[in-house]
Amino acid sequence: MSKFLVETHYTCTFKIVHELDELNEKALSEVDSRKDGKVEIVNVTVNNRKTKRSDGKRTVKSDLENIEISHKKERPNTETLKNKLLNKDQNKTGELKSNKNEKRFQMPDRRKGYIQKATIGDHKIYLHTGEYDDGKIGEIFIDTNKEGELVKALTNNFAIAISLGLQYGVPLEEFVDAFLDTKFEPSGKVYGNDRILSATSILDYIFRELAISYLGKEDLAHTPGLNRSAEVNNEKDDQFLKIVKNITSKGFVRSNYEDKLVDLSDVRINLKSKN
Repeated sequence: MSKFLVETHYTCTFKIVHELDELNEKALSEVDSRKDGKVEIVNVTVNNRKTKRSDGKRTVKSDLENIEISHKKERPNTETLKNKLLNKDQNKTGELKSNKNEKRFQMPDRRKGYIQKATIGDHKIYLHTGEYDDGKIGEIFIDTNKEGELVKALTNNFAIAISLGLQYGVPLEEFVDAFLDTKFEPSGKVYGNDRILSATSILDYIFRELAISYLGKEDLAHTPGLNRSAEVNNEKDDQFLKIVKNITSKGFVRSNYEDKLVDLSDVRINLKSKN
């Protein structure tokens, strides 16, 4: 379900009633600073109301303008009115902030990942990844050759921006959807990657590779993956795979742990020296 944010601007007309024991110039000059008055709201006018989707895809301006709302109510004093209006603004600010993840999940100092070298046209591309302890990707680095300093700087900073997005909780799927099938040179055949044979751009290649390695999107690959072996049925194999997953890059083995590993726990090697 889509979430919507509603922003309403009001004009409020009210009167403040003070009870004075006597009328004199001093009492009248200080009446605005008194806090014992009762507030009576005469009317509330909606000047403007705007609604928009919280994902920012569409903005709609409501036709509700200059609508007078009959509203009469007594409140204890002006201080109470001020506090309620202040709390309303704070609650609105809090709701807006709750839609954004402000916590950055820092990468571990020693992390797993892999490096993939590939060639598109005459351009060599090195994709570096960094992973959290659970195997989830948290950063990327992109190195290229035959590029000028400006392009290299833009590429490096693009990778930093993607990494920051991942660390602030942006799903990798969002980046894949945004940059997959982007078209610009260099493009064409890809050499050096066993799953991707062609790409429409460097960005198309990079996020196609990440989608296959970290999201298991086999439909984006041009060659079939390894057949998965039989499911783990015994506790010993399950424990073995659990240990290996903790020390192996998920992206490097493309999640096919069962097909990449050979259990040598029962193999005994004679290390006795010959006499």
